[in-house]
Amino acid sequence: MRLRQVAVYFGDIDENFDEQVESAVRRYQFTRDIDDDDRGVYGGATRERLESETSEP
Repeated sequence: MRLRQVAVYFGDIDENFDEQVESAVRRYQFTRDIDDDDRGVYGGATRERLESETSEP
């Protein structure tokens, strides 16, 4: 839901980390220049940044 708030994910919200979600995480990391986590991995740096610019769903 947070990835949707920053307009990088438009798929279904079903709580599965599938290819669409991984792709959205990659887009988010690329647009925010996040290099501390591997591309497509929702690690600590990505989570911290995403939570800092979105509201809790």
